[in-house]
Amino acid sequence: MKNYFRHLIAIVFVAVVVAGCASSPSRFYTLNATAKSDGVSAAQYAVAVGPVTIPAGVDRPQFTVRVAPNRVAIDEFNRWAEPLNESIASVVAADLATLLGTSRVAAVSLANFDPAYRVAIDIQRFESVPGKSAQLEAVWVVHKVAGSVTLSGRTIADEPVSGSGFEALAAAHSRALAKVSADIAAAIRTEADSKP
Repeated sequence: MKNYFRHLIAIVFVAVVVAGCASSPSRFYTLNATAKSDGVSAAQYAVAVGPVTIPAGVDRPQFTVRVAPNRVAIDEFNRWAEPLNESIASVVAADLATLLGTSRVAAVSLANFDPAYRVAIDIQRFESVPGKSAQLEAVWVVHKVAGSVTLSGRTIADEPVSGSGFEALAAAHSRALAKVSADIAAAIRTEADSKP
């Protein structure tokens, strides 16, 4: 009988340990291009996007969420599917392709790709408040390769989150990035249309 109880306690212990090790599966999210074409004529020049820098606090696979004015939480089970700075570069490139009406936009310099404009972006704020908002502040620089013309600007976007899940939060960040892309596209078009 004594051995029976020892055996039973051992089985219960193993079951508790195994149950404790089992956790919720991680979920992975992406940003996506959401810019809409405004019907202007297609650009005849190429644009390279990058580098993109992001704050150290969000430079991780997990979502960093704001839970109080001076406190954030790292969500272990809700993660970005790729490095955030790379994802932002890809989304801005795709948004610019739509806004400028050209497929000659790339997130990285490619072989045989000779861009007329290079775009660098410094994301200074990338805050996620679940169920409330996605806040983004970006400083960007557009450099015209020929003639060494440089334009810069700052875009601040505060997009409401429609829904309580992380998918809605990622969608709000995508919309915020579309605003950054729109400001960059406007600067490029203004420079390209200016008379020498």
